[in-house]
Amino acid sequence: MDAQGRGRAEDIDPADQWVLNPNTGEYELRLAPSAPQSGVPRPRRATPAAAGARAGGASGRSATATPDTREIPEVVPGPRRRRGTPEEEPLPGRRGGRGRTKTKKSKGKRILVWTAGTLAFVVVGVSAAGYLYYQHLNGNITAISDDGAGTGGFSKDRAINLLVIGTDKRTGKGNESYGDKESVGHADTTILLHVSKDRTNATAMSIPRDMIVDIPDCETTQEDGSKKTIGGSTGVRFNTSLGQDGRTPSCTMRTVTKLTGIVPDHFMVADFNAVKTLSTAIGGVKVCLAKPIKDSKSKLDLSKGEHVIQGEQALSFLRTRYSVGFGSDLDRIKLQQQFLSSMIRQMKSEDTLTDAGKVIDLAEAATKALSVDSTIADIKKLASLGQEVGKVNTKNITFTTVPVVDNTDRATVLPMPGKAEQLFETIRDDVSLSDVKKKEKQKQAAKLKGKRADASEVRVNVYNGGAEAGSAQATLNWLQNDVGVTKSSQLGNAGKTLSKTTLEYDPDQADQARKLADLMGLSASALKPGEGNSETNSQGLPAMVLTLGEDFKGAGVKISGSSSAADLDVEKNTADKEKCAG
Repeated sequence: MDAQGRGRAEDIDPADQWVLNPNTGEYELRLAPSAPQSGVPRPRRATPAAAGARAGGASGRSATATPDTREIPEVVPGPRRRRGTPEEEPLPGRRGGRGRTKTKKSKGKRILVWTAGTLAFVVVGVSAAGYLYYQHLNGNITAISDDGAGTGGFSKDRAINLLVIGTDKRTGKGNESYGDKESVGHADTTILLHVSKDRTNATAMSIPRDMIVDIPDCETTQEDGSKKTIGGSTGVRFNTSLGQDGRTPSCTMRTVTKLTGIVPDHFMVADFNAVKTLSTAIGGVKVCLAKPIKDSKSKLDLSKGEHVIQGEQALSFLRTRYSVGFGSDLDRIKLQQQFLSSMIRQMKSEDTLTDAGKVIDLAEAATKALSVDSTIADIKKLASLGQEVGKVNTKNITFTTVPVVDNTDRATVLPMPGKAEQLFETIRDDVSLSDVKKKEKQKQAAKLKGKRADASEVRVNVYNGGAEAGSAQATLNWLQNDVGVTKSSQLGNAGKTLSKTTLEYDPDQADQARKLADLMGLSASALKPGEGNSETNSQGLPAMVLTLGEDFKGAGVKISGSSSAADLDVEKNTADKEKCAG
């Protein structure tokens, strides 16, 4: 938005005209004195800020990128009433009659802040002043088609899955010095951010770039707008899901879905410059080292202890791998997670949220540095997404990595059998990795409390969903001959492989489910109640569905399992804790 549109000379920075009032927490237009002003109303043009305010009102109308140029009367306001003093009757000739006293706002909510990511990850919010730059910021955003690989858009009434991709493409000033300057831009750093439906917690799962996966066929939109289907690949590195053979981020989305069973709502892509500009915009990111690092490859040279890094130094920190741990990409992921945790804390701190200049710098940097899928390439949509993500407390944002084992070549890794699928299932089921959901644990435990049916009344169909061959028949024999569950049937293999054994049933079969859980040692998390979960048995009567997973140890052997994902055996840490790397 140009300065002329707000009555100032065109050599004035528009941001300098809007000042944060510490008494109200709102931005106010401060013009330099010119001709004396009278108290007589005169017409003026509505600012984009007013248009933004109307867009956020009860009417539900959305703001457009075109400023509202309707003539509206401007009235010089009277002196500001101190908060806490009685409301006075409006003076003649002054606007009044609203009769509402402003409630005190917390500092964290005084500014509606938006910014899309750290390494494209943290979405936090746009300042009130940011709406003045609505058209300008929208022009900064680079949109890439998701080619139907996503859900079509996040929703406020369900969990959110955001795929964040850091590419190794050497675009931007100075980045050609890092070598491989002709890189097509592979998926060098990838994080799947899952925000729970109730917004109490989030899981940020790193996907190792050297993990061997299958990449499906993917339809991509070319630069000229044409469509092209790029053939898939079997048993290749995950990072080749982007860039290789012309693959776009939508191919990475499809690869993640094939790997995890989770369909991302959106993606964000950041290159080297995103790290440099975003870390600088917030005044640096604090990191901690347990030992000094001097890495000839990344050019990082830091002593032991705490440091505040930004720009080139921040990029070097995130690229370092040979001087930490065993020098693998998995060790580098730990550095990246520490950096992101610290950046989240910095973005959500009062130092950032109440600093108008820092917020505007961050909005500028984020919109220029990040590429997003076309379904969300709009400031208002990004702001809405930011508000949803921002509801999660940092202590309940958990970082983890897909569990892996070494491949035979020792240069790549494979998803760890059982454990990787268990983590994917936990995210799919919207279960927290943190300890935030004590109520959820209690709810799970409640499924095992109550009346038990007699064994002879239990009707169940048994399937093999990942256990050793013959397990379903062995279980049927044990149920019928050893524990008296005579109304049971064995129906062969399930349609999918499960890491954990599950028992699905209708609510009116809860007493049967509890009895079978007692007999088999099923945990509360294995019980899946829900209308329509049962099916008919060989006699045409409703029966529960028991699917033996990879955790099944044999007929008659108790199945021990956790009733909470907080006990899931994966390495994890939360964003509120500072850990020293090294």
